[in-house]
Amino acid sequence: MPELPEVETIARELRPDLVGRTILDVSFDWPNQIKHPRPADFAAALRGREVLSVDRRAKWVVAALGPAVDGGEPAVLAIQVKMTGQLDVVSPDAPRDKHIHVVMPLDDGRELRLRDTRKFGRLAVYGPAQADEVLGGLGPEPLSDEFTLADFRRILRRRKGRLKTLLMNQEFLAGVGNIYADEALWRARLHPLRSGAGLRPDQERLLYGSLRDVLNEAINRRGSSVDSYRAPSGAGEMQNFLNVYGRTGKPCPRCGHATRRIVIGARSTHFCSFCQRLPVRDRSEAAAKILSSIT
Repeated sequence: MPELPEVETIARELRPDLVGRTILDVSFDWPNQIKHPRPADFAAALRGREVLSVDRRAKWVVAALGPAVDGGEPAVLAIQVKMTGQLDVVSPDAPRDKHIHVVMPLDDGRELRLRDTRKFGRLAVYGPAQADEVLGGLGPEPLSDEFTLADFRRILRRRKGRLKTLLMNQEFLAGVGNIYADEALWRARLHPLRSGAGLRPDQERLLYGSLRDVLNEAINRRGSSVDSYRAPSGAGEMQNFLNVYGRTGKPCPRCGHATRRIVIGARSTHFCSFCQRLPVRDRSEAAAKILSSIT
């Protein structure tokens, strides 16, 4: 599923096409994609609203909308593309296929379209207070200027979970997923099964910096186009610069030993067993069971 860098790229590339535009109408053919309000009310909740801004919160594209034509409070359109969703602003004459499930005509004659082959994407329209409640329940943004090393240390020391599991927990940190958790841990030379509460201060600092560095690099490279991810302006290139993710059996770029793969929480996890040693204190029976499936 697209992570923070991919969704940030989508939001940045949609922004110049959507800000200042008015959503004239909405059509959709798969009601299960409408998270809120009920599908019967979804089009009315969007119709006639001007797009004021396009940003990102965690793995959601978030557009602030002005009041409806008949007045009332502003609104927030939240879109989660998930595994196969692709957002584009195109001419109404652009070819359509059976995977285009949501179409929003705009006042400049173009359309915002959601193409989603597996139909896992979700859309919601909230009032401002409701949006704050829904999206505010997620963890801090790891790239925010307000999220300091001291903040990271504080939330890390409260937890006893394994580092890979923690980094992917959206209530712990917003937007980090499988790819960049693996990459950040590799950069920090930390085993994914290590306990978050057992790191030294220098290791906490290294992980904090590694996570922010890899996320920023991935944004600059417009994300990792693995599987079906594509931003409005095309594929990203970060997949060409990943050090461990998806490289099972290939040499570690740092030491040359083979990259290993295990499964943690039903997610493939890639690491170098030479560079990222697991301390004895973290070699529990549960960890040994996970490591027994190493490839």
